[in-house]
Amino acid sequence: MVLKSHRLIDSVDYRHILVERRPIRDVEARAVPGLFNAWISLNNPSELNSYTTDAIAEIILAFREASTDRDVVAVVFTGVGTRAFCTGGNTREYAEYYAGRPQEYRQYMRLFNDMVTGILTCDKPVINRVNGLRIAGGQEIGMACDFSVASDLARFGQAGPRHGSAPDGGSTDFLHLFVGIAQAMESCTLCEQWSAYKAQRLGLLNGVVQVLWSGDRFIPNPTVVTDRWTDETGALVYGEPRSGADLQAAKAVMQRAEVNLAPLDAAVEALATRLLYTMPDCLTKTIESVRKKKLEHWQRNAESNRAWLALNMMTEAKAGFRAFNEGPKDRREVDFIELRRRLARGDTWDDDLFAAIHPAAAAAGDRR
Repeated sequence: MVLKSHRLIDSVDYRHILVERRPIRDVEARAVPGLFNAWISLNNPSELNSYTTDAIAEIILAFREASTDRDVVAVVFTGVGTRAFCTGGNTREYAEYYAGRPQEYRQYMRLFNDMVTGILTCDKPVINRVNGLRIAGGQEIGMACDFSVASDLARFGQAGPRHGSAPDGGSTDFLHLFVGIAQAMESCTLCEQWSAYKAQRLGLLNGVVQVLWSGDRFIPNPTVVTDRWTDETGALVYGEPRSGADLQAAKAVMQRAEVNLAPLDAAVEALATRLLYTMPDCLTKTIESVRKKKLEHWQRNAESNRAWLALNMMTEAKAGFRAFNEGPKDRREVDFIELRRRLARGDTWDDDLFAAIHPAAAAAGDRR
């Protein structure tokens, strides 16, 4: 019998992502003939796997292909390299093309929304393999996945309000479903990053895996507190960053150690194997039912958020993304205080305002 194809197009020449079919393994670690996991990997490691417009279009097609492939058991969504899963949209593209072009960015956000929706409606369970930073839009597409397993060197968080945007690609819709409203509010507004251990403690992750090889064994991330839950005052410190002399000692350990993601791969494969031993339709129905909590928020807000994000490209996004793209390495944010002063006195968003808050203006002031 010849089965019908339900793909959108027959074949795709993937240039910005990697798409692989890897054999799934049974409980004896043997490859199962005829069944696979689909691995979709962002392939922009030099820019921390930030996604461009072209990459998003390919991701949409890759998820659709994996969703319709009858021999695929699970989808693994990850990034190339050891530094990042994804740090969100490509700020170079934002600054050089989309800044000041709200209609163009509105079309870009149509693609972005379709990417998130494609993950949330995939007919296969989706595992986010977090091999490094999961920041901004990367955090959002990661949360759209059904499961998340992370390297313990990974970090999680948002960037929007510090760089001219709002985390309306999913975090304002469903981060609170993972970590509660108080922690979601802090993350979305303050943009302070969480370690993998803190993210797991808060309920964001299904597992954290040690990937730092030191001497003859894997060790936990030494820059993070993992040996106790509270300090002498009773405050929670598990998963919080070390500081002072402890941090310096941890950095020395990091320099001597090597990153090896083999344990992360093994953990992801083990999770896929556990999914293998379930009824496929019952599994899909259960996943769809749990996803509904995310989808109801996402579908209610995605279009109005898309419109606002487009218009914001004329003001704060234009300033913030240009600052990040053009500013010196140690100064990639606008002058927040000067911006607030000028807006308070009624200044408009013109070239003078952009120039006054750009990092280059602060750098020039330092030199005088």
